[in-house]
Amino acid sequence: MSFKLWQALSRRRVTEDDENKSELARVLGLFDLIALGVGATLGLGVYILAGKVAKETAGPAVCISFLIAAFASALAGMCYAEFASRVPKAGSAYIYSYVTVGEFIAFVIGWNLILEYVIGTASVARGLSEYVDAMINNTMKDNLHSLMPINVPYLADYPDFFAFGVIILLSILLCIGARESSNLNMIFTVVNLATILIVIIAGSIKAVPAYWNISPTDVGFPAEGAGTGGFMPFGIRGVMAGAATCFYGFVGFDCVASCGEEAKNPQKSIPISICVSLFIIFITYFSISTVLTMMLPYYAQNPSSPFPYAFEQVGWPTIKWVVNIGAVFALCTSLLGAMFPLPRILYVMGGDGIIFKSLAKINEKTHTPIIGTIISGGLTGLMTLIFNLEQLIDMMSIGTLLAYTIVAISVIILRYKKTSQSIKIPVNTIIDSEPSLMNYFARLFNIRNQKVTTTFTSEVASWGVVVFAVLVIIFGLILNFTEFDGNNTNLLKYTSLTILGILLILCVIAIGRQPVDRLHLSFKVPFVPFVPCCSIFINLLLMLQLDFFTWMRFIVWMIIGFGIYFFYGIKNSTQGRKNELSRIYAESSRTNTKL
Repeated sequence: MSFKLWQALSRRRVTEDDENKSELARVLGLFDLIALGVGATLGLGVYILAGKVAKETAGPAVCISFLIAAFASALAGMCYAEFASRVPKAGSAYIYSYVTVGEFIAFVIGWNLILEYVIGTASVARGLSEYVDAMINNTMKDNLHSLMPINVPYLADYPDFFAFGVIILLSILLCIGARESSNLNMIFTVVNLATILIVIIAGSIKAVPAYWNISPTDVGFPAEGAGTGGFMPFGIRGVMAGAATCFYGFVGFDCVASCGEEAKNPQKSIPISICVSLFIIFITYFSISTVLTMMLPYYAQNPSSPFPYAFEQVGWPTIKWVVNIGAVFALCTSLLGAMFPLPRILYVMGGDGIIFKSLAKINEKTHTPIIGTIISGGLTGLMTLIFNLEQLIDMMSIGTLLAYTIVAISVIILRYKKTSQSIKIPVNTIIDSEPSLMNYFARLFNIRNQKVTTTFTSEVASWGVVVFAVLVIIFGLILNFTEFDGNNTNLLKYTSLTILGILLILCVIAIGRQPVDRLHLSFKVPFVPFVPCCSIFINLLLMLQLDFFTWMRFIVWMIIGFGIYFFYGIKNSTQGRKNELSRIYAESSRTNTKL
């Protein structure tokens, strides 16, 4: 029984059988995908994140925080790009992990992607509503709060019908077709980038470079809460903490990877669009944060609306309204980009049978998953209408970081996987049959420089990356409870961190010494396994920074998902039925051969 359960949990999807069976229309070109990635990412973060991090966490060094966050995102982006070359299917990290790791892990990833997109869409819709409401002096908030107050903990103060209506309208638009949705997204993205360009040019004219070197003795410097002044007023720790916050400003580029069945040439266009969109996003964030911290001292920033406030302070109210209008378009773009992948995730998971199959139905006229779009829009709209989302936003981060981690792990597993059973190993590469510690060590680190992948080398890479991930978790937990103050009581923690660091390096060396798969791809992650291991390291450390209540809400969400999978998905899995038919066919063939 336990063996059959393990077989079910670890079964992998075979993509060759359904390679040409997609019902989605391939209408998205390279520029469509770049616009989708940029639009989904450059939302509220452009207009709020830089000011908030500058004032509270990093000071003028917020631009360095964005650089570090961009580096972490680029590592994950390269892993996504390789998988888009290998598996040009809808479903993003879900399908990648299904092909490589197994069905259960794929369900965990898919279920968390649903959470990420639902909460991400709802929070952006709520942010759009509040931004518009602020432009009309909070008229909607005051009227709705007086007419329909909600006095329930963890819910919104009032039902936000404006945000709900925006979600429903965009859901209808997504039902019409991918081409039409992409055209609207392209328009919104162009307006957003034009607004950002105006902000950068206008802000550069009013820039004062001396604001990057303010001293605590200067007039107007606050006595408390502003650090030590200068470029890094909160030190390296502040820059790193700022990077952790800025990292979430790059969340959204992975929506490009969910369009594998709607891209015209996914093996090439998706990797290119991921890399280009990440580069555009980084340049934008870096420029915005540089201009903002030179327009006003970092301690004088308004964390809720930094650019309108800054332009008002420098005497340019006209640019303030340009920024406000551009922010509305940016939020609409981010909202559309956040909503676009969700029906595709539901579509591919429903098609695989591990959630309800009705979600995989495609409309013959629009070639879109209408049922999945309507359900996802209704669920998102309901959350937007009645929930206070501030305590749920961190849950979006867990799903994203977990997806990034699984994709990086899968890159390593596939790169070192044994792909051919027909290759004969030369005699001089066979390890001595006498078991010994030295022989095992030689095989583990490939001292004899074996060039051909075998079952053993594949297992070393697979188990090596698992051990690496576990060590990173232990390393992160110890790091969270260590104060680097030179106290002798922390000597044991310092020693433990050093030993764990050495073991992590040995894991990377052991993986890197194994022979690799020589499969030709349009894009490959460079410097494997160093790049994906760095991605795993950063993602897991960031996950461990999330608070206890976020993890508790995450556990509740996973319990609901496990109920769906174990009571429905495991029995209705399409791949499971294919495997069962193959087993029956093989048994009947053996019986006929004996007869």
